[in-house]
Amino acid sequence: MDNLTKEQRHKNMQNIKSKDTKIEVQLRKALWAKGYRYRKNDKKLPGKPDIVLGKYKIVIFCDSEFFHGKDWEVLKPRLEKGTNPEYWVKKRIIVEEMMKLIKN
Repeated sequence: MDNLTKEQRHKNMQNIKSKDTKIEVQLRKALWAKGYRYRKNDKKLPGKPDIVLGKYKIVIFCDSEFFHGKDWEVLKPRLEKGTNPEYWVKKRIIVEEMMKLIKN
């Protein structure tokens, strides 16, 4: 199950940012400096991408290892045992499918 107490997990989750992460801000500043204009966290698009370059029909997700599948075989069983496993496993599968579409 979980290696942390409920209070420790709550504190960790509370400190996780979903918007304006360091890497996101750095990337946006670099894009802006190069003259690219974008939208942030567009709710109209699937997955609510972090950066949307509408003119070029490009979306950018600034995601962690979870979404890139690092150690997925280790992480999946832990997610399945945790709270709300359907949500997390489904979310990872959706992201995996989106990544396949992007690569093709």
